[in-house]
Amino acid sequence: MGETPNHRDLEDGIQKDFSRSMSYGDYLRLDVLLSAQQPLSDPPQHDELLFIVQHQTSELWLKLMVHELRSARALLRTDDLSPALKRLARIKHIQHTLTDQWSVLATLTPSEYAEIRPFLATSSGFQSAQYREVEFLLGNKSADMVKVHAHDADAQDVLAELLHEPSLYDEFLAHLARQGYAVPSRLLTRDFSQPHVSDSELVDVFAGVYAAPGEHWGVYETCEELVDVEDAFQQWRFRHLQVVQRTIGHKVGTGGSSGVDFLRRALDLTFFPELYEVRTRIGQ
Repeated sequence: MGETPNHRDLEDGIQKDFSRSMSYGDYLRLDVLLSAQQPLSDPPQHDELLFIVQHQTSELWLKLMVHELRSARALLRTDDLSPALKRLARIKHIQHTLTDQWSVLATLTPSEYAEIRPFLATSSGFQSAQYREVEFLLGNKSADMVKVHAHDADAQDVLAELLHEPSLYDEFLAHLARQGYAVPSRLLTRDFSQPHVSDSELVDVFAGVYAAPGEHWGVYETCEELVDVEDAFQQWRFRHLQVVQRTIGHKVGTGGSSGVDFLRRALDLTFFPELYEVRTRIGQ
């Protein structure tokens, strides 16, 4: 039978019997994945599925981001800069996808969200252990945030470990020191459970890199990749704030935070302060 305008015959070689072979659904465990959406609203609310899918897919992207950040950190530890940069490039694309997803949730009006909010109880994205892993890997450390996960021993153990480990930025600074850059020794032996604090001597180091990019190309490129990552992270934070504000205004969040005001304060946080401060020095 030949093909007609709205019909395409299957080719002879296409696999059709999966009784003894692995299918697409088998490999991806779609039976598990697609049964994980269990709305709780009673009577059922049409928009709850959107809310669940939005956050479940975000958690899948966060899982991949954690995977890539851990790999980039390990590669910097062994001075394998080129593959580390490849990881950072992928991380940026993940971040852009996560930010774009907010536009889907933004179709949820305040009236529609009010119908499902009671069924969320005290659950909140603030409690996402994977999101906290990302922040810890990037350097925003907080012992108090580990306590939030006391109900989940596995998540708490992972975060407690990350709290005391060097962040991605810490490993980058250690890499620079091994390459002969004058990174202050206090930054290499500090208490890694504390957030990194801007250091004027480190700004001097980066000023030298930016004054002669061609002589420090690998380091220069890595600095810009890190700025891209932070910039994308801030865009995600800001888009999150916007969607929350248009959906619940200034109500208290389901997890007990002040909501919009709490999210706005996060915009003042920075992972790599010297990489922004050095820009004031360029061309002077």
